[in-house]
Amino acid sequence: MSTAATLNTAKSEAFAQSLVEVMNHSGLALMLSLGHRTGLFDVLARLERASCPAIAEAAELSERYVREWLGAMVTGGVVEFSAEDQTYHLPAEHAAWLTRAAVPNNMAASMQWFAVLGGVEDLVCDAFRHGRGVPYSAYNRFHEVMAEESAQTVVAGLRDHILPLANGLMEQLETGIEVMDVGCGVGRAMNYLASHFPNSRFLGRDFSPEAIEQARRQASAMGVTNVQFEAVDAAEMNDSARFDLITAFDAIHDQVRPQRVLDHIHRALKPSGVLLMQDIAGSGHAHTDGRYPLATLGYAISCMHCMSVSLAGGGPGLGAMWGKQKALEMLGKAGFANVRVESLGHDMLNYYYVCTP
Repeated sequence: MSTAATLNTAKSEAFAQSLVEVMNHSGLALMLSLGHRTGLFDVLARLERASCPAIAEAAELSERYVREWLGAMVTGGVVEFSAEDQTYHLPAEHAAWLTRAAVPNNMAASMQWFAVLGGVEDLVCDAFRHGRGVPYSAYNRFHEVMAEESAQTVVAGLRDHILPLANGLMEQLETGIEVMDVGCGVGRAMNYLASHFPNSRFLGRDFSPEAIEQARRQASAMGVTNVQFEAVDAAEMNDSARFDLITAFDAIHDQVRPQRVLDHIHRALKPSGVLLMQDIAGSGHAHTDGRYPLATLGYAISCMHCMSVSLAGGGPGLGAMWGKQKALEMLGKAGFANVRVESLGHDMLNYYYVCTP
């Protein structure tokens, strides 16, 4: 039977229209990222209503570039335009999701991922053929953008949402305990906690010397003295019953040796200790992951980064969408007898695993 005879024209046209929307939204995502990076959203929120020259002057940017960017914002339904007086307005309802003042709800900051991941498209395309992955070093601005993401999903929710998941943990931190963060990146979470819980001692570990150096500089600038940072491969840690609390925020699934990392974390915890692990929400099965609001994005990020960096180091390439079932299996294999999985309202992308030996 010919293709023409079996083609559902209405279905085909509807799919084509959805692709047109994808193209428009993809362009809008890049422009939203630029609006964040240049500070234009913050300026628009402050000015209320202004002409293009006034916006460009306030932002200290080229008027011609600002005008073209505003064209994308108006046609994309982000910014309102008054033809009568040639002014632009960012509604407060939109500013609530696009400005730095909106943290932890600043979605414009998350739009930066598309440019970061797009920058390695050629290398990922090659990896489809050779299968070896793309190393962390190939990703421009990765730590910078990850730090902003962490500030929203992790740091902003630590005291009100994440730490309270473990009963009595806040009180223990006030009294003084030993804490380690695995895959700390540039250290925002550890520096934040160190500044709020001076009686506790904090250690951040990450395999990237560049990220660790940034973490140390931030600690120095903040004047916190109860935190240390070490450039260490998490799979090579050698601690025994040392920590009361270990955190791993979006750090396990892209490890080269994830099971070994979980084994070391279990050994490093005191018998009464707790592991708080944040990782991507998913089932591990594409046919059921559609119920998660950011599942397609999760698979895209996994293909472009998480799976690839693990494969580049000779790892299993679990990928961001490894799923709750696989995570529970690996946590159990590491020795965690009690694991509770939670979802938090401020973070639609992740699960939170509360684990005790």
